[in-house]
Amino acid sequence: MPAYDLSANPLNNTEWAFPLTECFHIGAMALAIGTIVLVDLRLMGLGLRRQTSAQLLDATEVLTLAGLAIAITSGLLIFSSDPQAYARNDVFLFKMAALLVAIVYNYTIHRGIAQGSASGVARSMVAGGSVLLWCSLVFAGIFTAFA
Repeated sequence: MPAYDLSANPLNNTEWAFPLTECFHIGAMALAIGTIVLVDLRLMGLGLRRQTSAQLLDATEVLTLAGLAIAITSGLLIFSSDPQAYARNDVFLFKMAALLVAIVYNYTIHRGIAQGSASGVARSMVAGGSVLLWCSLVFAGIFTAFA
């Protein structure tokens, strides 16, 4: 496999490009995870009692999707800055697996419970699982640099 020319990537040869891309990535993740956690808090009965979880899900759906789209796009750009190093990083690989599981969970189980009429215990368990998944993703992102 030929070596990847790191100097050809604008993120590696422009002083502000990588940090700016990181800012978009972190901001978009905060938007996506923040909107998901709002629904989780409602599912757990910890706030936002004026709206049902289904109403919150509908109200945050576009922001969640926009956040995920921007985070994934900016993440791919960051990955392109040194793909071989990221591909060898176990924490990064965990982050990618957690991202896949979290997205599938969010758009299947989590969504179904938020729109349905499950018991309080089931709602809390699904919301707790969602928070744990998204938190693991955040911590993996933080620790990717240290692995």
